[in-house]
Amino acid sequence: MAIFTHVAVGTNDVDQARVFYDAVLEPLGVGRVMDLERGSMWGTRAGPELLVTQPFNGEPATYANGGTVSFAAHSRAAVDAFHKVALAHGGRDEGAPGPRPFSPTAYAAYVRDPDGNKLCAYCFVPE
Repeated sequence: MAIFTHVAVGTNDVDQARVFYDAVLEPLGVGRVMDLERGSMWGTRAGPELLVTQPFNGEPATYANGGTVSFAAHSRAAVDAFHKVALAHGGRDEGAPGPRPFSPTAYAAYVRDPDGNKLCAYCFVPE
């Protein structure tokens, strides 16, 4: 059983978030599964797993200092595509694609979405 029902991050611009996440998650095989009035959900056949929404308390969305949402990638090419597409859609680089030292097969890339949320994609498949 999974330990999370979903992960939620905030946005101040729902339309921009939809364009960004549709593009960035496509190389990872994740698609939008539901639109809500204040945001959208992305996931796989297992169901919605990521909620990007305007905060329900009506305050501006802010990112978590130290928080990162990490997505599984099926290949190093998917990690590369995730990073490239994120930068092309208003994301900011937080760590170029490449090996990560804590595991011999770890390969990852880090970005921030247009609202400042930190995202990464990780692949643990050997080259």
